[in-house]
Amino acid sequence: MLAVDTTTPRASVALAGPGGIVAEERAVSESGHSRWLLPAIEALVRGAGLEPGAVDLFAVTTGPGSFTGLRVGLGTVQGLALASRKRCFGLSSLDVLAHAAKGTAATLVALVDAFRGEVFSGVYDGAARLQGERRVGPLAAVLRGLPPGSAFVGEAASAQRAAIAAAVPEAVFPETGSFLAAPLALVALQSPELAVGPGELRPLYLRGADIRPSRT
Repeated sequence: MLAVDTTTPRASVALAGPGGIVAEERAVSESGHSRWLLPAIEALVRGAGLEPGAVDLFAVTTGPGSFTGLRVGLGTVQGLALASRKRCFGLSSLDVLAHAAKGTAATLVALVDAFRGEVFSGVYDGAARLQGERRVGPLAAVLRGLPPGSAFVGEAASAQRAAIAAAVPEAVFPETGSFLAAPLALVALQSPELAVGPGELRPLYLRGADIRPSRT
């Protein structure tokens, strides 16, 4: 199976099989991943000695994250899956972060930078099951009422570590990494029955696109 994440400047592609991760490609770019993604996928598949048709399942992060990056990842996976008549596994980037930290605390909090002084967030139990809704808003609103010893994951958690530690007693910060394709692939391998047709994939934005009409 092939997993893709382009929701942040840290993009990644991972190839996985029954034994786990086979290979991975990573890139860091502030200008988007549209030029990098397809060549990276081809290099990954060919490097593993496989033909493109050997991929049985595609996985992709569905957001939240960069509006443009999210569309690049989803569109690429949908196109490849349609062309090869294969199914797709979509999962929120917040859920992927929570799964990567599963078992590290009774409460897991996934945080992704939403800019404008806000974060995308999801609160999960120790088994990475979502509690409530994924949200976008100020970090202080996320931290309010969290139990001591909660675990925080995601780049926004690392960037706001001091503020989190001051607000949540005994907060912990598991090392989970910031490239999501590999952990996404591992989740998809465990639940292939949740795969859908490429036309059924839906993005998770949490916030509308920041697009303004031009002035004439």
